[in-house]
Parts: sequence; structure tokens; C-alpha cells
Amino acid sequence: MEQTKPNIVYILTDDLGYGDVSSLNPGCPFATIHFDRLAAEGMTFTDAHATSAVCTPSRYSILTGRYNWRSRLKSYVLGGFSSPLIEPGRPTIASMLSKTGYSTHAVGKWHLGMDFAKEEGFVEADEFADSHPVDYTAPIKGGPVDVGFDSFYGISGSLDMPPYVYIENDRCTKVPARLTKGTGKGFWREGLTADDFVHEQVLDHLTDKAIEVIQSPHTKPFFLYLALPAPHTPILPAKRFQGRSHTNAYGDFVLHCDDAVGRILDALDQAGLTGNTLVVLTSDNGCSPMADFAELAMAGHHPSYIFRGMKADIYEGGHRVPYLMRWPGHLPSQVRCDRLVCLSDLYATLAEYLGVALAEGEAVDSVSMLSLFSDPFGEQPRTSLVHQSLDGSLSLRKGRWKLEMCKGSGGWSYPVPGSAEEQALSPIQLYDLASDIKETNNVADVYPQVVAALRSELMQIVSDGRSTPGPKQNNDGVQIWKTVQWLDD
Repeated sequence: MEQTKPNIVYILTDDLGYGDVSSLNPGCPFATIHFDRLAAEGMTFTDAHATSAVCTPSRYSILTGRYNWRSRLKSYVLGGFSSPLIEPGRPTIASMLSKTGYSTHAVGKWHLGMDFAKEEGFVEADEFADSHPVDYTAPIKGGPVDVGFDSFYGISGSLDMPPYVYIENDRCTKVPARLTKGTGKGFWREGLTADDFVHEQVLDHLTDKAIEVIQSPHTKPFFLYLALPAPHTPILPAKRFQGRSHTNAYGDFVLHCDDAVGRILDALDQAGLTGNTLVVLTSDNGCSPMADFAELAMAGHHPSYIFRGMKADIYEGGHRVPYLMRWPGHLPSQVRCDRLVCLSDLYATLAEYLGVALAEGEAVDSVSMLSLFSDPFGEQPRTSLVHQSLDGSLSLRKGRWKLEMCKGSGGWSYPVPGSAEEQALSPIQLYDLASDIKETNNVADVYPQVVAALRSELMQIVSDGRSTPGPKQNNDGVQIWKTVQWLDD
């Protein structure tokens, strides 16, 4: 069994759009050669989704196999100083793999909360601003090493929110003492910054750390969760990439991310590990408007490809993400699979492959996609999928139908929540993705029976505390929250 256990390198980009991968977007004006290498040497899932259109919640689902809205976080995201979101005692994909003999390592952006040593008078600022006072020399609790990872090197939140410090396992590598601030596309909030922390160098530095994990001696299979902080803001492509995309700084930054992935693939080759390593490349949600969609469109680039919306939205552009997998000899190459899959599904997939029996309350929204590895065009393992927007609105995808329990985008694109344009719209949206992939024609009034059936299924998924077979589970926090009052209708 030890010989058949693959190493696993899971690369999670931050705000990379579906259309930013040139193999997925025939009209892309630049070539992502390393992303495309994975597509050529492995499988591409063209109907893959994060559970949320923003980063904290989608990361929660990846690591726990549980819908993020079952946690205490019903909308929005955490800050760099927020308390841990993963509940004490909840199994994670890391703890599951650790029990089966893996060494587990996290590198990069965490953004799932951790307990800094907050001193008397501490107040967490609004909108992710800096917070004081904190003892940066004390151990940090509730982070990756407390939820199943053997090691961690990275940052607590997004690269645009303080504190700007590197954390190794449960300690800051340096005490932040200087204030820094970014502007324009290179925006980051003013905050305390450590002397060893330079925003422009973070992407390459974290890639270096991931390569160290790959190149270190291994006596057992390893799981590397590499959460890149890019191309999320601050958009800071290195000089060698500036102007190479022929679009704008965002396009250049995508090429910088592509280069980071290439370095990881090269490190696997050099270490002789490529043949028995499952590599996964995906994104936590769609592209952010900070990329400047209008400017990119003038250059012929569309980060959301043909899909409506962007990061934060309930629409496809918010949560449909690139999903590439390579595992030589175990996955077919140059194959596109159009079956519906979710980022939360890796948990159950690995558990099935490794022969792990999941506990009753473990990975309750994870569906194994292992059968698709051998038969990409076979039976659909996942029958439905729940999405969530920034404001907490939910939608249900089932086959060709997508039911959205909100009037507008639920996020940042037109029509935004609370706007006059949104208020004039129908309270429910239904789209037939088979004929209307761009979600332009709301047919809720035409198919009331479909609305009723999907609404009922969504209510059941919420109330059961799980979407997979098994005993009913509890959701955390308020059971019926503001954005889904329709449960009581």
C-alpha cells in the first residue's frame, strides 16, 4: 500500500479566473504554458466549482469536505486577525491523510483564522485594517499545525490585509515594526510589516518554501497544500513578467503565477517524484474586479471566459474555476471531463482511494469522483451542488438547472445587492445552463415546478446538515440566517 500511495501536491491559486488558463480559453491573448502542461499531461474538469465565490469559505470546504455555510461564517470572509473558523475536533483532509501515513505540509495563504496572542485592549479593526496590541513573539494557536498539518509556512490572511508577517508553524519569523501600504493595482491596506516581508517577493518566496518541502528527504508519502497568494491583490508581477501578457498588470501577474507552478513541476521532475505524484491545480473562486475587466477586455482578455459575473457573485463567473489534475499512469492525459464536480470532493476521493472509512460527521458534503479518473465520461457521481455568494445567498445546481435564491448577483457585479436595479427584479432566478450558459434569461416564471423541486431539495440539504448519505448533522451558528429566510416561507 505504501508504494501505491501517491504524493499529493495541491496548488490553490487566489482569484484566478476560469478564462485565465489559456487551454480553457481559446481567445486568451497570452499562453499559460505550465498550466497548459498540466492540462496536456492530465485531466481538465470543465464544470468544476468552489463552494463559495470568495476565498475564506471556499478554503474551509476544500479542507473539511463540508459546505462553508454550515460553519459560523454565513457570509463574507475573515480578516488576518480573525479567530479560527475550522471547529475544534473537526477532521480535515490533512488529519485524514496523516492517519493513513502521510506527512502533511501547508505553505502559503491560510485565511481560515488563527489565534494571535491578543493583549489587553485588543480590538479587531473593521475592513481588515491593522489591529493592536498583539504579542508577535508568542505562539499562535488554531492555525494549520493544529488542524492536521505537520508544518506550515505562510501568511495568516490575504496579501492585502495585515499582519504582514511570515509564520512558521506557530510562530512569526519576525516581529513587525514598520508600516507599509500599497496603492493602485498593487493595493494593500496599511499595516505593520516585518523586516523580512516584502510584498513584491512573497509569491516567489512561498514558491521557494514549497520547493524545499518537495526536495526534502521523504520516508513516507507527503501532502503539500500550496495556497498561492496570487493573482489576488496586490497585483505585483515581477519585473521579468511586466508587459509579457500584452494586457495589463493582472495578465502579467497571471504569467508570474504560471511560472510559479512551472517551478513546482520542475522541482518534482528533478526530485524524481513526478511519476507518483498527484498534482492538482485550481482556484478558490473567480477573478476579482481589481483586475480591471474593462481594461482587460480592451486587450482581448476575459478572465471569466464566457461566464457571467466575477469573484463574489452567485453567477458562474464567481465560482466556476479551473480544475486540472495530473497523475501519470493513473489519470488519462489530454482528457476533458464535463461532469459536475466540486473542490470539496477531493476529501472523499482520496478517502475512497486509500480505503479510509469516513466517520458519520466527516466530509459530509464531499462526493468521491474516483470513478471519473478511470472513466471521465461515465456516470455522474455528484447529483447536485450548492453555491454561495459573498452576501450569503445560496444557489442549487442540478443537471441543466441552476436555481439562485437572490434577485441579483449577490456580490460585486450588476445588479449588486441593495441597488435600485436589484430591488426591481424577481426574488428568485432560474437558468437553464444547457441553453443559456451565460445566465441571461431568468425562466423562473416559465418553470415553476422546477423552482419548487429545486427549492425543496435545497431546503433539505440545509436542514439535514449534510448532502451525502448518513445521519443528520447540525449546522453551526444560527440555523436559519438572514439571507435564507425563504426556508421559513
